[in-house]
Amino acid sequence: MKAELKTYEEKMKKSLDVLAKELAAVRAGRANPAVLDKITVEYYGAPTPLNQVAAVSTPDPRSLAIQPWDASILKAIEKAIQASDLGINPQNDGKQIRLSFPPLTEERRKELIKGVAKLGEEDKVALRNIRRDAIDKFKAAHKKSEMTEDELHESEDKMQKLTDKYVKEVDAMVAKKSKELAEV
Repeated sequence: MKAELKTYEEKMKKSLDVLAKELAAVRAGRANPAVLDKITVEYYGAPTPLNQVAAVSTPDPRSLAIQPWDASILKAIEKAIQASDLGINPQNDGKQIRLSFPPLTEERRKELIKGVAKLGEEDKVALRNIRRDAIDKFKAAHKKSEMTEDELHESEDKMQKLTDKYVKEVDAMVAKKSKELAEV
């Protein structure tokens, strides 16, 4: 039974890792290369993640510089950025692409905070689904007489405590990111 609890805890940790990556991609007024993680570029006919075809650096807090290893894909990178939901126009100087991040407006900030809260809610739903799957499995084991009534209740309790712990972590991550967005 402990092995199964470990399995569910691993799933919950993975869910938190995904949330952390998604929150890192939310821009908070300063340039963060993670905002480019979801952008793919057409490279030799295959969609390739931007970070695999170019070096991304932050020359100053409000801009990113994208230096492709193959200069022939500058146009493709520019197109991919324009097609993304970044809302930033890339400047192509023939050698590299610069992205300048304007300061966030109050309206955009509120939008981003709502989006962060939505990501947190989605992750909590995922955690609750993991809990539900675990409890269903425990009940099935009890039905097959592989587990006593006491073991069932103990396992359900442990699963609930685990879920509560990870839900608190999600809330803390969302609160931290929301505060970061509100202060920018």
